[in-house]
Amino acid sequence: MPQSLYPLLLLACPIGMGLMMLLMMRGGSHASQRNDSLPSQAEVAELRKEVAELRAARTRAHQPSRN
Repeated sequence: MPQSLYPLLLLACPIGMGLMMLLMMRGGSHASQRNDSLPSQAEVAELRKEVAELRAARTRAHQPSRN
């Protein structure tokens, strides 16, 4: 193998990684602008109700029973 290819082989990995990082960062900016991933108001309300129920159950479980 010619001597001139060795430096190219050594630089192939860092250059490829940098290129992939650049492409991933550029692609990520478009994903954050979409509204598809945002939950609807109904989903948020349902999750808040579930959290309230879980907190109430945890509170009941930690209260000492009165005999």
